[in-house]
Amino acid sequence: MTGVPRQDSPAGPLLLFAGGGTGGHLYPGLAIAKALAPLAPQLRPWFIGARRGIERDVLPGAGFPHTLLDLHPLYRRTPWDNWRTVRGAVGAWRALSALARAEGMPVGVVGTGGYAAGVALAWGRAHGIPTVLHEPDSHPGLTTRVFAGGARAIFLGFPEAVAHLPPRAGARCHPLGCPIDPPSATIDREAARRHWGLPPDTFVVLVVGGSQGARALNEAMRAWVAQGLPPGVAVIWTTGRREAEGYLGAEGPLVRVRPYLAPIADAYAAADLAVTRAGAMTIAELCAWGIPSILVPLPTAAQDHQTQNARATALAGAALHLPQGELSAARLGELVVALQHDPGRRAAMADAARARGRPAAAQAIARGVLAAMGIA
Repeated sequence: MTGVPRQDSPAGPLLLFAGGGTGGHLYPGLAIAKALAPLAPQLRPWFIGARRGIERDVLPGAGFPHTLLDLHPLYRRTPWDNWRTVRGAVGAWRALSALARAEGMPVGVVGTGGYAAGVALAWGRAHGIPTVLHEPDSHPGLTTRVFAGGARAIFLGFPEAVAHLPPRAGARCHPLGCPIDPPSATIDREAARRHWGLPPDTFVVLVVGGSQGARALNEAMRAWVAQGLPPGVAVIWTTGRREAEGYLGAEGPLVRVRPYLAPIADAYAAADLAVTRAGAMTIAELCAWGIPSILVPLPTAAQDHQTQNARATALAGAALHLPQGELSAARLGELVVALQHDPGRRAAMADAARARGRPAAAQAIARGVLAAMGIA
């Protein structure tokens, strides 16, 4: 399926963005493409994604032309299903060639990770097209590791990721962060708390399990809230859309429960502490806002990359790492109360978070993409 470009789209050189499967691999590409628009308006960003990934729902409303292909990951647990991967790759290769004939040969391929990026990067390399990569996580995924060797530049969300890449690729690595919407300068804490109907002197805990929700985190939160919140604590809790129905009844005088937050700026501005999964984009946003956090990694994430992200952020002093196996209402409450009554430690964590924050990452990466590809 190919998205039709708008009629007023400039007929300039094509720049492919390939990545997806999850939001952590799709949203960085969208942010970089938006940042490129004022820098190189002659370019036409065109997104390549998988029909089975999040891009199926996001790209039609994103404002960029796109092509969705029958791409599949490697089926490690059921290797007999990898015939789907091979068939999809062959079909995708042909579709990319057809796209080049119809729209012109791309001037570059920007790979943002995930199984949706591999074929487009391989196709670009085979046709002598420059490639660059963005890797959001502290432990690079398979696509980044495979294609790092020939990339013109590799932009890293975590500086720790360079240790897991081929030594020769190190010189081309740039730890510029994850491209995010920067913190708003127009929303202050008091206004944000009024927006949420929370007293200005409460200790506000923001709980985010991602767009789909985190069952373990939601269950621990429900048990903690049911016990009665500690004095002076308020909660803004996003359950995830799929999980919402079972938890919306936990709303109370100092508890706000929502299925999802978009935009999330008012919640970040109101928060003293965040309890979240350890996805790269979430951590990037928390660091940009300077919010101390308790990170509960998803234990089934590919290559356990969320645990690596949480450990790196905790070692930097910006977060506490709470493995899901240790998560309970009692443990969560213990950590929250300890931080509530230790403003010095919270301030140190906030400073460490800001030191890692890269609120202007999208613009920096966009300039890096143009430089690496020699595009004026």
